[in-house]
Amino acid sequence: MTTPHTSPTARTLIVGSGFVGTGIARRLARAGDDVLLVSRGRPASPPEEYGARWSALDATDAEACGRLLARSRPERIVLVHGPSDVTWCEEHPAEADAAHAAVTANFAAYADASRIVMISTDNVFDGRAWRNTERTPVSPANAYGRAKRHAERLLLDSAPQAVCLRVSLVYGHEPADAGKWLNFFAACAHRLAEGAPVEAPDDHWTTPVHVDDVAGVVAALLAAPGPLPPVLHLGGPDRVTRAEWAGVIAEALGVPGGLVVPVPKARGRYASRPENACLVGELLARLPATRVLPVRGVRAGARDLAPAFPLRAGVLLEP
Repeated sequence: MTTPHTSPTARTLIVGSGFVGTGIARRLARAGDDVLLVSRGRPASPPEEYGARWSALDATDAEACGRLLARSRPERIVLVHGPSDVTWCEEHPAEADAAHAAVTANFAAYADASRIVMISTDNVFDGRAWRNTERTPVSPANAYGRAKRHAERLLLDSAPQAVCLRVSLVYGHEPADAGKWLNFFAACAHRLAEGAPVEAPDDHWTTPVHVDDVAGVVAALLAAPGPLPPVLHLGGPDRVTRAEWAGVIAEALGVPGGLVVPVPKARGRYASRPENACLVGELLARLPATRVLPVRGVRAGARDLAPAFPLRAGVLLEP
């Protein structure tokens, strides 16, 4: 295990210690970076286990953020802040917008950062087009998309060195007892590994991207010299419905595909998501920092992750 730095300073500050923030921190710390994670609550995965550090912070508190920045003096900042539960945001639009805006404003004004990367979302589009590039006009689909779009504008207006990285549906391994709503892949895989059926929308398309691939792109952008485009898109190479994707997961686990039950997205928690939550990145492949980075498709991702979801004893396998 890498020994964490004891200095109060940090080369890279990551605001938000959820699934994506932790994935980015893990990638950077294992490459030898000095990483400080901040969030209200302690991360589920102790950062010390992979060589990072954590500090408690209410990132909506301007004075607390100012004290943190003065103490830690980061060179780079990654904003992976929430609230990110789309359903919760739809039910609490004012609170969601206020939180995203406050956190962004508290860090956008920090002039000593050589780069600020904010993780944004495909929900800034209304879902009418099957592909959304960096040139597609934004039209947020829901309260979460509006909050993120507001945060994008605040950041880019205040920080010329900033990049908004819009990311498609991110997936990867999470333990079943993580104590929160799991990412779609992990939620499906845990149920399928128990032999339980999974309901998945057959009218909600996405371009899923593995959390490790997101972390790789963020690491490359942080290290890139010179200016970068202010908005970049990162989506996986496959456009699939959630039902199709769940079928791929079942196949990788070796369980019957009949456990996947296609349903309309309006029936469950995906009702407020755009029909086409798909991103196409036209710029990442052209940038020297990112053009050689692989982004795996859903079948490769499922194969890579399947061993982390062992089948419960007695679960029937696909003949």
